[in-house]
Amino acid sequence: MRTFEELIAEAESVSVDGWDFSWLEGRATEERPSWGYQRLLAGRLGAATAALDVQTGGGEVLAGAVRLGGRPPVLAATESWPPNLARATRLLHPLGAVVVADPDEPPLPFADGAFDLVSSRHPVRAWWTEIARVLRPGGTYFAQHVGPASVFELVEYFLGPQPEAREGRRPEVEGAEARAAGLEVVDLRSERLRTEFRDIGAVVYFLRKVIWMVPGFTVEAHRDRLRELDGRIRADGPFVAHSARFLIEARKP
Repeated sequence: MRTFEELIAEAESVSVDGWDFSWLEGRATEERPSWGYQRLLAGRLGAATAALDVQTGGGEVLAGAVRLGGRPPVLAATESWPPNLARATRLLHPLGAVVVADPDEPPLPFADGAFDLVSSRHPVRAWWTEIARVLRPGGTYFAQHVGPASVFELVEYFLGPQPEAREGRRPEVEGAEARAAGLEVVDLRSERLRTEFRDIGAVVYFLRKVIWMVPGFTVEAHRDRLRELDGRIRADGPFVAHSARFLIEARKP
C-alpha cells in the first residue's frame, strides 16, 4: 500500500482547474441524484431559443448537455474564476457558446428579458432578482443546487460542529426566495446521497478543489488530522459522508 506521504504528495501536485472530478475515479464515489440533471438540461436547451448557464465552472456539464442534443440558437455562460473561465472558453466556444467573465454578483451582464432559459449546476448563490430580470415572460430557471449540510461529515471532521452553516442552502428557503422575486416554482425535490473517500489523497484533492468546504485548507495546516483520518481509512474502510442536492425549476409568469 502507498504511504501517507506518497498519497498526500500526489494529491497536492495534481491540477484542480475546471469541474471535472475524473481524477477521483476508483478513489472516491458519490451517488448521483435520481433525476439526471444533465439529461434533463439537454432537453430544455433543445427547446430554448436563447439560454444562459450561470456559474458554469469549467463548462463540462453544459458541454455535455449540448452534446446530448441541447443546442439553442443563442447560448451564453458566465464564470468568475480565471482558471475555470479559460477552460470553459476552450470547451464551449467550439459548441457555439459565448463565455462571459462575471463576478457572480449582481447585475448579470445581460439585458432584461434576454433569455427563455437560465440554468446553473451548483451555483454558490442564486441571485433570484437577477435571474427573474434576464428571463423573458414564460421563461424558466432550471438548476441543480447543493443542499443543506452537504458532505458535512468531512467538513466537521476538520472544523468541528457547524450548527449555523448546517441551516443554509435549504430548498424551501430558496423556493421562497424565488417566489419573492416573482417566479413560480413548478418543481422542487431533494435527495441525500452517499459519498465515500477511499484514500487520504482523495480527501486532499476534494478539499483543494471544492475550496469553500474547509476555507483556507492546506495540507500543512491540517496534517495531523489528515494523518489521523488516513489511519482511520486504512483500518475501517472508506470515510462515508452524504452530499445534499436539490432540483429546482421556476417559471416567470
